[in-house]
Amino acid sequence: MTLPVFYLVVALARLQAGAYAVSAASREAGRTFVTAESSGAAPARARSAAAIAFADQGFPGQGQVAITCSAAPCLTRDAQVGTQATLEVPLPFVPGFVSDVVPTAITVTARHVESVDRFGEQP
Repeated sequence: MTLPVFYLVVALARLQAGAYAVSAASREAGRTFVTAESSGAAPARARSAAAIAFADQGFPGQGQVAITCSAAPCLTRDAQVGTQATLEVPLPFVPGFVSDVVPTAITVTARHVESVDRFGEQP
């Protein structure tokens, strides 16, 4: 009885870390995007912020972030910038050869919408 409970706790802790990672990655990517000095620098800043958030929760080099804009260029005053972070969280101790029968990873996502400053300097 103790071993299944232990596995459940470990698996849920890993999934919770993944949920924290995508939540932080999408939020910080949006914040760093809208505060960029130029439209050219904004995507790299957002991806760097997301990478730090993923690594902070134990997922270095994993996860993706997608960016959408309500206006062109993205940093137009009062525009909305949407970010979506996605991460595949591998289940612990599940061997790869059983992937045809049971899932070996669970995908978690989070979305965030950030507004470009209405009164800020136009890049």
